[in-house]
Amino acid sequence: MFNKHGVSLNGLIMSVASASMLALTFVIGCGGNTQVNTANNALAEGKELSEKYCVSCHQYPSPALLDKQTWENGVLPNMAKQLGIQHEMGQYYADKQSVINAADWQKIITFYKASAPEKLSIPEPDAVKDMALFSVKTPPHVNRKGMVAMTTMIKLNPFDKQIYTADADNNLFKWDKNLNPTLIKQMPSPVTDAFFTQNTGVFTCIGVLPPNDYLKGDLLQLNLDGRSVKAQSLTDSLPRPVQMAAADFNKDGLTDYIVCGFGNTKGGLYLVEQQPGNKFIKKIIRALPGAIQITTGDFNNDGWPDLMCLFAQADEGIWMFLNDHKGGFTSRNILHFPPVYGSNSFQLVDMNNDGKKDIIYTCGDNNDYSTILKPYHGVYIFTNTGNWQFKQTYFYHINGASKVMAADFDNDGDMDLVAIAFFPDFVDHPTEAVNYFDQTSTGKFKVHQLPVNKLGRWIAMEVADVDGDGDQDIVLGNFSIYGDRLNNQKNYKPDWDMYQPIILLQNNAEKQKK
Repeated sequence: MFNKHGVSLNGLIMSVASASMLALTFVIGCGGNTQVNTANNALAEGKELSEKYCVSCHQYPSPALLDKQTWENGVLPNMAKQLGIQHEMGQYYADKQSVINAADWQKIITFYKASAPEKLSIPEPDAVKDMALFSVKTPPHVNRKGMVAMTTMIKLNPFDKQIYTADADNNLFKWDKNLNPTLIKQMPSPVTDAFFTQNTGVFTCIGVLPPNDYLKGDLLQLNLDGRSVKAQSLTDSLPRPVQMAAADFNKDGLTDYIVCGFGNTKGGLYLVEQQPGNKFIKKIIRALPGAIQITTGDFNNDGWPDLMCLFAQADEGIWMFLNDHKGGFTSRNILHFPPVYGSNSFQLVDMNNDGKKDIIYTCGDNNDYSTILKPYHGVYIFTNTGNWQFKQTYFYHINGASKVMAADFDNDGDMDLVAIAFFPDFVDHPTEAVNYFDQTSTGKFKVHQLPVNKLGRWIAMEVADVDGDGDQDIVLGNFSIYGDRLNNQKNYKPDWDMYQPIILLQNNAEKQKK
């Protein structure tokens, strides 16, 4: 019934009655006990109805996930709008297409409003504020008279060892080790991801950046040999593609692509299959919006490439897609999350050195209709207990967490983490925007908040040995356009560098050893 911001996307059509229905519910009967019993019965019926109807599209959204005011003034009215239900002057009006009667729908509304807490309890950070292993390197030349920074992608090209970035003004750049950029090409729309081969790059072009259902995204291949930059469209008419992966999924010797078409109310996960003659056909794998990140691997050890995808809209969760050897996939849900979590990133990585891939995951997308700080936003570790079954073994709260990546940053033989937050608590905890997790023993971490919040607002991140000294550095991308509109804390005005597109967090682990 609700998406991650509380809005239905899958067409469960419900009607609502006037708010006066609520008054009628509680005046039935004459005695006080009758009124109490009637009220209790209404809440119980509302709970039962919510559990019946709210799981048809996604995991059940408990009233405890949001406060009363957010349910009443943010989520419920906007859910009604998405369902074609009129909401005027505090009143809901139903039409004749309802699959649930007005009285029952009012009981669901009453249940959520009555059961939600007045306020959510937000944990305080348990972290030190320092630069840990890292030092900051910034670009020597920044244009402070032009457009504000609006980085949409950062990606290391493993062949030329250079960092490539893109922005919302459709520019594609590459950067040398001194952080000097070279414009590669003006793309048809903002680039959100890249895959590199020896002399080429394949790029996802999102089409229109803000939420929409236009089919204007492309998958473009560019020649990067230094002599010319030629673009070839591998497929078009994609719904806001945000990420991709490459493999030979049908084992015909040709590289295919999986594309996350995030979309908005419509979208899908696509296989872009290469045919002889450098032609491509597009096949739908899952026709639902919200596909945001994928990874590939042979998950059942049958010699065929499989994939795993995080969906972050409405039915949030991670799904495994096993190759059926016939040009398609069979799906299996691995993890499921409530629709208000705002899932946004995951990786498969062996965090405990037991030979099995675990899942690291973040949730924290915090715009639209429930823009409050949430206690369940942050970094999670789900440990693989065997046969791709997972158990949550770690959680660290970060307001508005947006991406996590793993690497052995201190070169001590275990995996550490770095996480960024696009919607941190700018007022009280602005340094939680960048966090380094030093794994001190299996499953135990010392968290460092890196105080780089004044240098930008971080939406993109890459981990790579940028300076070639043997340890993993961190590149952060600044997205400051729409700074006021994407600010949930109304008494806060952006105070970070609005123009610097990227910064490098240079890892000094090897230098410290020497």
